[in-house]
Amino acid sequence: EKGYETGEHAPGLKLAGCGAYKAAHHIIKTHAKVWHSYNTTWRSEQQGMVGISLTSAWGEPVDPHNQTDRDAAERYIQFHLGWFANPIYKGDYPEVMKNYVGRKSAQQGLGTSRLPTFSVQEKAYIKGTSDFLGIGHFTTRYVLQKSFPFLQVSSYQTDCDLAELVDPKWPAPGPKWLYSVPWGFRRLLNFIKTQYGNPLIYVTENGVAEKVQCTQLCDEWRIEYLKGYINEILKALNDGVNVKGYTAWSLLDKFEWNEGFSERFGFYHIDFKNKNKPRYPKASADYYKKIISANGFPNPREVM
Repeated sequence: EKGYETGEHAPGLKLAGCGAYKAAHHIIKTHAKVWHSYNTTWRSEQQGMVGISLTSAWGEPVDPHNQTDRDAAERYIQFHLGWFANPIYKGDYPEVMKNYVGRKSAQQGLGTSRLPTFSVQEKAYIKGTSDFLGIGHFTTRYVLQKSFPFLQVSSYQTDCDLAELVDPKWPAPGPKWLYSVPWGFRRLLNFIKTQYGNPLIYVTENGVAEKVQCTQLCDEWRIEYLKGYINEILKALNDGVNVKGYTAWSLLDKFEWNEGFSERFGFYHIDFKNKNKPRYPKASADYYKKIISANGFPNPREVM
């Protein structure tokens, strides 16, 4: 979306309403081709696995007793995670995506939907092309229905007819989009279990950046974030979700998209102004070291 719809990221194309869908369509077909290539050529010899890593927030209905809000939250997940996961695990785009984008395309007088379609052969070729699902997850949003007025030029953001809210009480230790809402991760993982047949999951990204440079390396908020989110993964494991591994984001402060070096997600502080780029462990590095040494919380009382 940011590369082909809004142009915020490379390659910087602003193809409103269709660019993101076309790019995603090619990504999904290319992913399937790579999976089949490995499956036929290398799997018997290497016994390896090929999967895909998808990043998604969790969408929680503002009013869980309101069907309209529940439907909006479902659309939120389907337009994010389901957009890529549904074709790979079920053979086609989510029905709600096809319905909403198709209807809005028709309102614009377009002969076909802005959401591309897979042929019968492509659906069969794509379905099942993941030996594991990688999940990147950072935050949660409350979601409610919001009908956008008829727009001659629609966009991915307006196609799903919803609005996102945050709870002002949620901790916001990092960038403006990243609120700490650990319970959303357990719900996302259970959604994956239910929707996609409990696939093997590796958490490929989960972490938080700091708003201001942590010169004293005392990032207690990152420790609290990790404690909360890892705890919810443990709960998901008890729910029967097939989580096999966890990777925190990230080992080092590094280049973050169009934010450059201003968002620091690392366990290790990097002095970018020094030509040798020295590295200094933050407090979270020691905390995480203890967690991975024990393969869990060293102190059982930390588990809620």
